[in-house]
Amino acid sequence: MLRLAFMGTPDFAAPTLAELVGQGHDIAAVYTQPARPKGRGLAPEPSPIAKLAQAYDLQLRTPATLKDAGTQKEFAELNLDAAVVVAYGLLLPKAILDAPKLGCFNLHASLLPRWRGAAPIQRAIEAGDAETGVMVMRMEEGLDTGPVLMAERVEIGRKNFGELHDELSRLGADLVARALAALERESIEEQPQAGEGATYAKKISREETRVDWTKSARAIDCLIRALSPQPGAWTEAGGERIKILYAEPAPGKGAPGEILDDKLTVACGEGALRLLRLQRAGRAPMETEEFLRGFRLARGSRL
Repeated sequence: MLRLAFMGTPDFAAPTLAELVGQGHDIAAVYTQPARPKGRGLAPEPSPIAKLAQAYDLQLRTPATLKDAGTQKEFAELNLDAAVVVAYGLLLPKAILDAPKLGCFNLHASLLPRWRGAAPIQRAIEAGDAETGVMVMRMEEGLDTGPVLMAERVEIGRKNFGELHDELSRLGADLVARALAALERESIEEQPQAGEGATYAKKISREETRVDWTKSARAIDCLIRALSPQPGAWTEAGGERIKILYAEPAPGKGAPGEILDDKLTVACGEGALRLLRLQRAGRAPMETEEFLRGFRLARGSRL
């Protein structure tokens, strides 16, 4: 078994930490981002990884940065075999990368070098990629540029962000455990990333979440799935902001944003989409039939 530091913050990282604990590795410390204000009262909310580390009674550290000498010294003094990083959210400077005996290893939710960066799952769905996956890579100072130890691929199909996030999170936990076992046996051959095909998965901006009905039905469908269930693609109707959580391609033609029938088929710049699951502000998600009982959208009106 290895002496490890685990560095992660959101729900995506939780299965990996649980798997490493279950495998019997010595988790010397868990690093996560500091608690953030949340909810109406803006009370500090610990990250999902902070809560899980406390449940396992693991040493928890929440530095705001890893750049100061004191934090780096404390990290080096852990005398680690390796560090496992999953969606941590802070850059690791060279002093941190060089401290563990075997190195620092990142679980990344894409098929590198495609979709390096912060939002690889959403960008893969939005782009209409046929497949994606998870990779365990050795970390370097560059952004997601290091050699790959192991990888697993999955078909995207019509999965939305939430579904694909959970699938890759579970798959990644198993992949990290297998990669560490092979690393410990010295039976793994690292593969450099391809020199071509690199793309960058920038964070989702608020401006991107509004549906532009002049785009094709395929592009809008991909956007809706990439943002479902959170933050949600949205449109305006009757002066309200309505989130669209799921849709499917449908026959029909009209002006972009025009409602074509009583089943909420909406014309796009090319093709049409039938909206299947929607959400009003402050309400629970609803299927179309239930939504239309409380929110009238007449044929011929425009979103």
